[in-house]
Amino acid sequence: MSDEHWYEDETGSLVRPYTVTRGRTEPSGRQAIDLMSQVTAVEADAVQPDIDHARAALLALVRRGARPVVELAADADLPLTVVRVLLGDLAEAGLVRIDEPRRLEPAGPAADPELLKVIVERLREL
Repeated sequence: MSDEHWYEDETGSLVRPYTVTRGRTEPSGRQAIDLMSQVTAVEADAVQPDIDHARAALLALVRRGARPVVELAADADLPLTVVRVLLGDLAEAGLVRIDEPRRLEPAGPAADPELLKVIVERLREL
């Protein structure tokens, strides 16, 4: 992330995840936050809203560029559950937008069920 660490290499977590989320395990908003949901900062200006350290650090990551929830969790070095709760809070505050992941429809040979059956049969033969 930067010079800020939420985890100490020798001792582990400096702050327990349940304290960061205030004991919540689900985002409080109505919006579903999928692992591959795309998160975008609403305003990328330098004004820092009145939010705590954990939310501010996550917002700083989002302001670097839009990306999926799972990547944000990896970069923040936080559990996905915690990141989902924090992103829900940021979305409710109007600081980020969370878009559902795009569902790609298979096209071409990959969409052919008969071809898929042949592939499965050949794999079983191995």
